[in-house]
Amino acid sequence: MFLEKIKINFFRNYEKIDITLNDGINVFVGNNAQGKTNLLEAIYFLATSKSHRNSSDLSLINENFSNMSVMGNIVENKIKTKMEIKYKENKKSLKIDNKEVNNIAEYISFFNVVLFVPDDLCLIKDGPDIRRRYINLQLSQIYSEYLKVLNDYNKLLRVRNDYIYKKKKHEEYNAEYLKILEQYYINKAIIIYKLRKKYVTKVNEYIDDIFYDITGLRGLKISYLPNIEIVNYESEEVKSILLEKFLNFEDEEISYGKSLFGPHRDDFEFLLNNRSLKLFGSQGQIRSAILALKLSEIEILRKVKNHNPILLLDDVFSELDRKKKNNLLKYINKNMQVIITTTDLALINKKLINGAKIFNIRNGCIESIKGEVCGKE
Repeated sequence: MFLEKIKINFFRNYEKIDITLNDGINVFVGNNAQGKTNLLEAIYFLATSKSHRNSSDLSLINENFSNMSVMGNIVENKIKTKMEIKYKENKKSLKIDNKEVNNIAEYISFFNVVLFVPDDLCLIKDGPDIRRRYINLQLSQIYSEYLKVLNDYNKLLRVRNDYIYKKKKHEEYNAEYLKILEQYYINKAIIIYKLRKKYVTKVNEYIDDIFYDITGLRGLKISYLPNIEIVNYESEEVKSILLEKFLNFEDEEISYGKSLFGPHRDDFEFLLNNRSLKLFGSQGQIRSAILALKLSEIEILRKVKNHNPILLLDDVFSELDRKKKNNLLKYINKNMQVIITTTDLALINKKLINGAKIFNIRNGCIESIKGEVCGKE
């Protein structure tokens, strides 16, 4: 799978961009604040319908315009598919081969990308909501049913919270309906728990070996921390635990006015030799752990989806010493499309540059080193 062409209209600092990419290595060179990260964000947005920066759709529009669009041609097994996202008149539309896609789960699972940006350090350093959001998106790329289940769960969560709030305000509510609602809520929660556990297990099959290859250190793993104690992820046990929590902590939930138990309160912890990286890890260890996570995702997508995702690397080589750069090379598969940004070509290993397609970025304009202009019209 590779992105053959991308067209960007009025996205961030870009007005009109039309680029044809190499199916192997592509390098975009430019100073800071010229649009390198914005380009990767546009590709990520095309694949996932969301910004990796947790930005609103409205904030992605170029300040001089009122709408934007990102279009791309995806090629897999010589079959070309056109994907398109438009945001116009406060409405986002998704299309595959010019046909409107209403099922966002179908859209997101079609075109797979793995993105590494310096801001990814927040996955370890920041709060659990950042990690949940990230895991949710990765699972949505791998399993198309996950996003639908998650959306259903969030709807049920909002309704259950409304009922809890009514209890707090001593308003009337239908107790029988609430019991039925909770059964659906638990059923969706069970699926989410299982898929998150499955995902973390898969990541841990790869992440330690990759971390060792990059750093020479052993002992990296991710620990899944659901906010209820689960020994056996089979349905009946989880159902019993949640029902018991609802009963025993009813007063606490009413006091807070919201649901205190379920996947919306989960967390994930990065451990190095059973010590929290968040508390005890160095900046370099944290950066290498995130990179190992992203490279693990490539292995998972390759195995589950039977194709290589597209790897997006934002200025990663400036943060690595020569040894780590060389160790990273073995994971940049020549049969995989890689899109790299950098401030200086000298930071990138010459083996990667050899045969790569190289572009210059300056103030929202992009041109290839051969002089082909593909920036502002």
